[in-house]
Amino acid sequence: MSNTAEREQSPLMPPDIDLTAISDRLVSIVTKDKTPRSWLYATAFFIFLTMVYLYSISWVFKTGVGLFGLNIPVAWEFPIASCIWWIGIAHAGTLISGVLLLTRQNWRPAIARFAEAMAMFAIIFAGAYPLIHLGRPWFFYWLMPYPNTQGLWPNWKSPLIWDFFAITSYLLYTSMFLYLDLLPDFGTMRDRAKHRISQIFYGIMALGWRNSARHWARFERANTILAAISAPIVVSVTGTISLDLAVTIVPGYHFTIFPAYFVAGALYSGFATVVVIAVPFRKMFGLEDLITPRHIDYIAKVMLGFVLVVDYSYMCEIWTAFYSGAPYYYGVYWTRWFGFYAPVYWTTYFLNIIVPQAMWFKRVRRSIPTMFVIALIADLGMWLERYFIVVTSTSQDYMPSAWLAKLPTGWDFAVLLGSIGGFCMLMLLFVRIMPLISLHDMRKLIIRKKGDVETTQ
Repeated sequence: MSNTAEREQSPLMPPDIDLTAISDRLVSIVTKDKTPRSWLYATAFFIFLTMVYLYSISWVFKTGVGLFGLNIPVAWEFPIASCIWWIGIAHAGTLISGVLLLTRQNWRPAIARFAEAMAMFAIIFAGAYPLIHLGRPWFFYWLMPYPNTQGLWPNWKSPLIWDFFAITSYLLYTSMFLYLDLLPDFGTMRDRAKHRISQIFYGIMALGWRNSARHWARFERANTILAAISAPIVVSVTGTISLDLAVTIVPGYHFTIFPAYFVAGALYSGFATVVVIAVPFRKMFGLEDLITPRHIDYIAKVMLGFVLVVDYSYMCEIWTAFYSGAPYYYGVYWTRWFGFYAPVYWTTYFLNIIVPQAMWFKRVRRSIPTMFVIALIADLGMWLERYFIVVTSTSQDYMPSAWLAKLPTGWDFAVLLGSIGGFCMLMLLFVRIMPLISLHDMRKLIIRKKGDVETTQ
């Protein structure tokens, strides 16, 4: 079958939809009075998990990080592994927002909006983990380079400082990109709002947007500038986080491949999370004809490309450890393969190497339930990878007398599951306040499609 015939068989949107219809349909998700029952049940459940998260971190602040069972030599565990994992999830939203926008991919508009929201909410929880891990979190502002009379200046050699600036800059970038992308839609929501409170809210958020040629010219220019720095900021943020490990001399950390390795893994798990979010939302709000199997197919192809880079990095890392001839380095791998953490290691490799190979098949990529399961497996596999890198490397370092196997506590799981619940709750609230799919991007896609048809005719 030719590419043209395939596109006609599986369009990215209904062929007969027009500008008014797409606006009415997407705005109604926010404005309709009757909320889907599935949304109510899901929101109630994730609010409960959010309460668990708030209670857990409050108790950790009161008691200390010893509640996680952290000790020497394993001083980093769930908080740092989860921080790296959340940062990875955030990166797919940036890539979809920026790189796919610059390359004018037609499959971007249907998934870009909640991918951008996903990026912002994920980086919020990523930034919370280092604060939770601090011994004295109420002094977190010491990380900021502000003039003061006490002589407290950041130690630029400390990875904590690097993390602070990387996460802060990424949060600023994602929030600016998301808000800028929402501006035209805020104007539409303001004009279509039925209640006075909604009109005032969206009017304030629209910042005087009038849909004029001048506004669109400035919007496109600013959007292009932010999109152009999306790829560098993804590489710099994850590269900075990976250097927290790579610059140390801890066996299992000290690898120069870590920046590229972590970036590929971050984007793999991030695109997997886009699938995890897209599948329930398309069912919950009846968007099966706007978020189609073809969209999932494209995401699966991107996931497959990044997971191959991750798998190659695994092999390079093992080769480097044994080729170096350093007994402590290949000793880490003997421990991972046959020691206390062997089940975690081999489960990670099965989830991140064997399972993703199913995406070579088109039938798998276009099966919504199958891709949803593979995406969940991808997120779990990447979290386990972060966990065994962070924990196994420190549990067996240069001093055999200090070797220690560390098991997670219930508080570790409570904070992790609670953060997932908080993230999902924010996503569910977001789609009931802001348009789930970008109105202006979808309208551009319809106009572009009609132009292509007229040109063909």
